[in-house]
Amino acid sequence: MSKLPKASLSLKQFMLRQEVLKLYREIFRTIRQVPDKNSQLELKSWARHDFQTNRHQSDEVAIKMLIQHGRRSLTELRTSLQLSGVSEGK
Repeated sequence: MSKLPKASLSLKQFMLRQEVLKLYREIFRTIRQVPDKNSQLELKSWARHDFQTNRHQSDEVAIKMLIQHGRRSLTELRTSLQLSGVSEGK
């Protein structure tokens, strides 16, 4: 019996998956810097929902667009934190 899953990922799919996971981790690390706990919970819920909604997306172009959207959202969050005076090294 093979240990590989029924549908192994191609190299491109694997690389995209790694990029998505990296973005997910970066978003959650940044959310931890938000001082207000209620805002943290809302942001975590929003991020989880977005990732879950698109979990089964298989179109490479669509995934790349979603990654770009996620990066823009992450940049906006980091900018908001910087403007509010929250340090990144927490």
